[in-house]
Parts: sequence; C-alpha cells; structure tokens
Amino acid sequence: MKKIVKILLVVVLSIGLFGCGKADSDAMKFKNEYEGLNGKETKSKDKTYRSVSIPKDNPMKFSTASEIVEKIDNKETFLVFFAFKECPWCRSVVEELISAANDNEVETIYYVDVKDIRDVKEIKDGEVVTKTEGDEAYMKLIEQLDPVLDEYTLTDENGEEVSVLEKRIYAPSLVLVSHGKAQQLETGISKELTDPYAKLTDKIKKYAYKKFECMMKCLAEESAVCQKNSC
Repeated sequence: MKKIVKILLVVVLSIGLFGCGKADSDAMKFKNEYEGLNGKETKSKDKTYRSVSIPKDNPMKFSTASEIVEKIDNKETFLVFFAFKECPWCRSVVEELISAANDNEVETIYYVDVKDIRDVKEIKDGEVVTKTEGDEAYMKLIEQLDPVLDEYTLTDENGEEVSVLEKRIYAPSLVLVSHGKAQQLETGISKELTDPYAKLTDKIKKYAYKKFECMMKCLAEESAVCQKNSC
C-alpha cells in the first residue's frame, strides 16, 4: 500500500512540474536574456547596457511572427511585445511593462524578438534600396498591424527624414489585438527620454507605467474602441 502511495505521489508531482514548466521556462528565459546583458559593453563598446531587474513571475511568453499571424487570423484578443534584448529603448521600458502587467493580473504577453526578422533598407546614391529582405511572416504582420504602425523612415545625407512608403514594427512596441484587429500600439517612451542610456527619472518611469496600464485595461475589457493614441 505504501509503495502505491509513493508511486501516486511521484506521478502527481511530475504532472505539477511539467504542467507549469513551459510558462516558467519562458519567464526565466526572458529574465536571463535581459539580465544577461546588465552592465556589459555594447557591440560598439562606447556604451554599457542598462541594468534591468526582471521578476521570475513575469508574463512573457516567447512567440514568433508566424504564430502571431495565426492568432490574428483566428480573431484572438491578446497583447504582443515586439522588442529585442540589445535594444536600449526596450531596456528602458521593460521593467514598467512587467510591473503594469503583474499589477493588473495580465498572465500572458507574447514576446517576439524582431532583431533579425525585419527588412532593412538604406539610402544609396539617393535611392532607397533593400539591404535585407524581411521574414515572410514579418511582412504579413506589417499588413495585419498596419492601422497602428508608423511609417518606415530613413535619414538621408542631409539629415532629412525620407519615407520608404511602407510601415515598420519598431522596437519597443506593445500591440493590443482585439478580436483579430490591431487596436492600439504603445512604446512607453516619454518625450523626456532623449537618450536611452540616460538615468530613468521617476517621471519617465511613471509615464511608461501609465501608458502600459491603459493597454492592460483595454485588454481586460476586450475593447474594440481603444484606438491608436487613446492611452
């Protein structure tokens, strides 16, 4: 009888461990990726990455562009965060994003690393040319998220902005999709933050938190009226 009880206990514990393993592994992977760059030199060696503290119970779930495309096609409602760990602007807002999510009991934010999936364009001999083609799923996302995206712009040799006549998913971008439609995009970046490596003031942090919190409330209401720039 004792042997049977022991076997049952092992089975129950195994189910518990494996049942929450994926969510826990995503949260820890996100934590390790972002904290892994704390204080390290950037690739150009002229700056150091901002140190961030990511809680173990963060809601980040790793996803791909193709998975987000499918979720939109399925008319789902969710939040997705487009960023990458080396992005200094992303590192400036990620703590407030997670705080707002945890405070508002948001269990899942899909995370897509956009560093290597986007198309890259440049101005050459006065013409806009494509240096790197974007991932097929990424280009599909551009179509699906078009209502909330900003134009892809470049700076020419005279310092003037040039539009390439298409949209772009900049990092960071938190996007609310409600019933398969992009309703809102928020970066959380205050106009007062002109240098992503500068010290974050309480005012800058509060701005990011409030902007992200608005998105959480729209998610909770599954809002169909939370339009761009409403937060």
